[in-house]
Parts: sequence; C-alpha cells; structure tokens
Amino acid sequence: MSKVHILDHPLVKHKLSYLRDKETPSKEFRALINEITQLLAYEVTRELPLKEVEVETPLQKTICHRIDSPDLAIIPILRAGLGMVDGFLGLLPTAKIGHLGMYRNEETLEPVAYYAKLPKGIEDMQVIVVDPMLATGGSASAALTYLKKQGAKHIKLAAIIAAPVGIETVQTAHPDVEIYVAQQDEKLNEYGYIIPGLGDAGDRIFGTNE
Repeated sequence: MSKVHILDHPLVKHKLSYLRDKETPSKEFRALINEITQLLAYEVTRELPLKEVEVETPLQKTICHRIDSPDLAIIPILRAGLGMVDGFLGLLPTAKIGHLGMYRNEETLEPVAYYAKLPKGIEDMQVIVVDPMLATGGSASAALTYLKKQGAKHIKLAAIIAAPVGIETVQTAHPDVEIYVAQQDEKLNEYGYIIPGLGDAGDRIFGTNE
C-alpha cells in the first residue's frame, strides 16, 4: 500500500459529509468537488522538485524556491473527471488539459474507450489522471494503460472516493502509479456502485439526475 495515499484531514471529512448527502444540489456538489480536489492536489504535488532562484524583496535579495519539473498534464476521465479539473487548475494554472473518454458498460462493467485528446509531448510530462470515483478500477486501469501506450511515463491517479477493489485493480495492473484518494469506502454493491458512496458523480455534477 506504499503507493496509496488516503487523505485523513478534518476538512476533507467535513466536506465529504455534504458531498454524500442526497439533498445536496448540483451547484453545491460541484463546489464541494472543487474544494476537495484542491486538498487532493496539495498532496498529489507534494513531491514536485524545486529549484533555487534569487529574488529581490523590497528589502534585500534572497534565495527562494520554484517548481522545477516538466510540464504538468491533467487528464480527466470523461465525463465526471471534468468536475475535478478546476480544483487542480486553481493550484496549477499552467497545466495542460487532456481529455480521455471512458465509460463503463453497465452489463459487463468493463471499460470502453470512445474519445482521446492529449497534450503534445505527454511522454515528458508529469501526468495526473482524475476521476471522482474509483469503483471497479476498470476504467482507471484502462485509462492508465492507454496513456502509457501514448508514451506517458510519470503518472499519478487522483480520486475523491475509492472502493478497495478499485484500488487493488489499479495497483495490480499499474504498480508504478501512485494513487491519491480523499476517502476509501467499504465495498461495491451488485451494480458496481461504491457503498456508501455518493451515487453517480457525473449525474450529480452536471445535474442530469434532477
């Protein structure tokens, strides 16, 4: 489990309580996704390398530190992953944004790819794949496999809520990928939904369940 990071912070727990609430409307749900994502982004970027730079303050010159890494790419898994993009951009405004469409066949629960648009030079970038729900892990694992085939070498995965089986699936297929989640839940139900979860994240983000 050394490559799995689960946030344990009062702010995350507090915001998740409202995110789970079935009475939370889409507008507030989107805001909560954004806020929790920013807390995730803080942890995901903790190990970015730094370089020393000389800066002149109003009083004197001093040595400061700035991020010294290749370009960053945020890759949301469509469509729910779009809800996490702004949370990362709030901290990483120069990051490139790719799009990867993966949907889950409701009968087989297997991932199906239908769209991909990635930044140029992804093989040299620090790539962060985002999807609010890591359920079976099939879509995330398939997305990671696709990105590696396109040349991506440095990849992390960020999710809001994960089921144990989803984490295990990704770890088994991609032991090199670090996983960051705000909360690990109990299990999946017979329909492949995370329990207790928060329902269908995409529907709640975009209001298609209202």
